[in-house]
Amino acid sequence: MGEQLLLGLGTGAVIASLGLGLVVAYRASGVVNFAHAALGMYVAFAYFELRRTGDLVLPILGLPDKVNLFPVETDPATGLATHVPTELTALAICLVLGAGAGLIVYLLVFRPLRHAPALARVVASLGLLLYLLALAGIRFGGSGAATGRATEHVLPSRAVHVFGTTIPQDRFWLLGLTVVATAGLWALYQWTRFGLSTRAASENEKGAVLLGVSPDWIGSLNWMIAGALAGGAVILVSGAGVVRLSPAEVAFLIVPAVAAALVGGFESFVVTATAGVAIGLAQSAMVKLQGDWTWLPDVGLQAGLPFVVILVTMAVRGQTLPTRGTLTVGRFPRSPRPRRVGTTTAVLVALAGVGLLTLDSDWRLAIITTTIAALVALSIVVLTGYVGQISLAPLAFAGVAAFTMVKLTEDFGVPFPIAPLLGALVAAGVGLLAGLPAVRVRGLNLAIVTLAAAVAIEELAFKWSWFTGGLGGTDVPEPTLFGIDLGISARGDAFPRPAFGFLCLVVVAACGLFVANLRRSPTGLRWLAVRANERAAAAAGVDVARAKLAAFAVSSFLVGLAGCLLAYERQNLSVSTFTVFQSLGYLAVTYIGGVASIAGALLAGALTQGGLVTQATGGDATSQYQFALNGVVLIVVAIIYQDGLSGAFERLWARVRRRRPGS
Repeated sequence: MGEQLLLGLGTGAVIASLGLGLVVAYRASGVVNFAHAALGMYVAFAYFELRRTGDLVLPILGLPDKVNLFPVETDPATGLATHVPTELTALAICLVLGAGAGLIVYLLVFRPLRHAPALARVVASLGLLLYLLALAGIRFGGSGAATGRATEHVLPSRAVHVFGTTIPQDRFWLLGLTVVATAGLWALYQWTRFGLSTRAASENEKGAVLLGVSPDWIGSLNWMIAGALAGGAVILVSGAGVVRLSPAEVAFLIVPAVAAALVGGFESFVVTATAGVAIGLAQSAMVKLQGDWTWLPDVGLQAGLPFVVILVTMAVRGQTLPTRGTLTVGRFPRSPRPRRVGTTTAVLVALAGVGLLTLDSDWRLAIITTTIAALVALSIVVLTGYVGQISLAPLAFAGVAAFTMVKLTEDFGVPFPIAPLLGALVAAGVGLLAGLPAVRVRGLNLAIVTLAAAVAIEELAFKWSWFTGGLGGTDVPEPTLFGIDLGISARGDAFPRPAFGFLCLVVVAACGLFVANLRRSPTGLRWLAVRANERAAAAAGVDVARAKLAAFAVSSFLVGLAGCLLAYERQNLSVSTFTVFQSLGYLAVTYIGGVASIAGALLAGALTQGGLVTQATGGDATSQYQFALNGVVLIVVAIIYQDGLSGAFERLWARVRRRRPGS
C-alpha cells in the first residue's frame, strides 16, 4: 500500500496544479473553466511536437498549422532527428504558448461574458472544450477523443528507495514543484499590488473599479498565469507517465481538479493543493484495494471519488463558489410561449412521415437521428431553458434507461413498450437523486455536480459488466407490438425501416405536445419564475425545491425515452454509446438551436451530427472540423445571441411582419 500511495503523488500533483489554475482563473473573472485541463493538453501536445520536429503548433484554425522554430536534421545512419530543441528550451517556449493561449481565451471568450449569466459562461467553456478536443485530432492526428501520443521523460526518473519501496523520483519532483507553485501563488496574491488588486476585484468588482483597478488588466494577467500552469502541469505529468497524453483522459482531469478547488472554496491555494494531492493519493489507494479485494467490482471506483468529494463539500458549504460584485447582470435566454402547437405538430409529423416513405436510406436515417436528438434537446430545454438548472449529464441518464430496458427485456421478459417506459422511470429516479444538490445550489455549482455525476455514472455503472455487457456490449432486442415489428433492422436499402421512424415520430410528437402544454401551464410559469429569481419566486409562494426536483425528474424521463430509442437505433449498446463528450455535444447543439424553446430543440435535432443538416450539406458526421466548428459557433452564440438560432429566426420574422403593408 505504501508504494501505491507514493505512486499517487504524481496524480495528486497534477490534480493540485490544475486546481490552482482554476482558482486563479476564477479569482480573475468568476469563470470555472471546464476546458482548463484541455488547454493544458494542447500545450503538452505542442511541447512534444516541438521536441520531435522543431515545429510550434498554433492553436487557431485558419492560421498556419505550425511555425518551424528549429530546423531539424535527420542522421542518415540512424534515422533519428538531431538538433532538436532541448527540454528546457521547449518547456520555456510552451509555457509562453500556454500563457498566450490563456490570454487569447480570456480576451476572445470570457472577457465578453464577464457579466453574463452563469449558463452563458458554462456553455462558452464547453464550446472551448469541444474546440480543443477537435483541435487535438486535427493538428496531431487521430480521433480527438482517443489520440495518444508517445512522450519522453522531462523530469529525472531514476528509481529511488523510500520506506522499503522503489519509486521513480519524478513523483517527488512533481510534488516539490507543486509545493513551490502553491507557495509562489500564495505569496504573489498575498503581498504584491497585483495580488491585492486581484483579490479586491474578485470580492467586489464595483469597488475595485472605483479605486482605479482595471478588470481587463487583472483578468489578462491571471488567465496568462492559469494557461501556463495548465500547460506546465500536463507536460510534466505526461512526461512522467502519470497520465497518458490522450485528449479524453487529460480533459477530464478537470473533474478531480474542480473537486480540489471546491474544497479550497476557489480562494485558498494551500487548501486546494492539499486537497488535490489527497485526492490523488486516495485514488491510487483505491486502485490497490481493487487488486487486493477481489470482491470489489471491476469498475473505475477511483473516478467516483471526486463526485463524493464534491457532494460532501456542497452539503457542508451549500453555495461553495464565492459570490462576486459585478457591474451588470445579464439575462437568461428568452422562452417564448408556444403557439399553434397542434397544427405545427401535425405538419411536421406529416412532412417527416412523407420523407420516411419516399426518401432513400440516408435521408431516412437522418430523419430518425434528428427525431431522437430533438427529444434529448427537449429534455435540456425543460431543465436548463425553463428552470435554469445547468446539467452536464443528459446522456448519463439516457444510458441508465437504455441499459435498464435491455436488462428488463432479456432477463425478465418485460415486453415493449413497458420495458422502455420502466427504463425511463428508472432514469427519472436517478435524475431526481442527481438533482438533490439543486435544492441548495444552482448555476456553476450545479454544473460541477452534474459533470462529476456524469463521469461517475460512466465509470461505475456503464463499466459494470453485469449491467452493460462489458467491453463487447449487449445486443438490443427489436421492439414489437401486437406482432408488428417496429425495429430498425433491415437489409440493404431497406435500412432503416420506416416503421421505426414512425415509432420515433409518435414518441417525440407526444413528448413535444407535453412540453408545450407544460410551458403554458401554471407549472411552467412557476418554473420560469424560479429561473429568473429564486428568492422572488419563493416570496411569491413558489416551492422552489419542489420545482427544481420536478424539472429534474421530467427532464430525466424524457431523455430516458430518448436513450431507449437510441438503443433501438444502435442495436448494440456499449460503454462508448453514452459518453460525457456526447452529453456536452447535445448541450452545445441545443444551446445553438435555442435552449429555452421547443423550436430550438427541433433545430438542435436537425443540427446534430448525422441529422438533416449534415445530410443536406453532404458533410462528414464525424469530421473533426465539424466538431471544432460546433465549438466555435457555441462560443459565438453564448457571447452574441443567447436566444440561439430559433430566437434569431423569430425576431427576423417579427421584423418582416412589421414591415408588411397593413400589418
